Amino acid sequence: MNPPPPPIPTRKRFPWIFYWIVLAFIAVFAFAPIGSVIINGKDYGQLLYTLGVLGWLMLVTIPGGLFAFVIWLIVLILHRASWRKRLAAGVPPPIPPPPAPA
Repeated sequence: MNPPPPPIPTRKRFPWIFYWIVLAFIAVFAFAPIGSVIINGKDYGQLLYTLGVLGWLMLVTIPGGLFAFVIWLIVLILHRASWRKRLAAGVPPPIPPPPAPA
């Protein structure tokens, strides 16, 4: 008598439902109107909202500015190296001479 065949392996499905629930949770808080936040009798809701938005803006602009600075620095170093090679070879820099006075 033959032994029973091994069970067919089933692939576990990706948990999409978890991610949709988290997305819905984020959307509820992201699109919810900002209410008043009263601290010592003064409303700070708009200030906290503005600072929160600026915090998210900072998360994009600081790495972007750092990336732009690194690219600028690489171009500067390469340009300076080629400039020094030109001067060492006796080739004048590509700067036009000043106009002659009339």
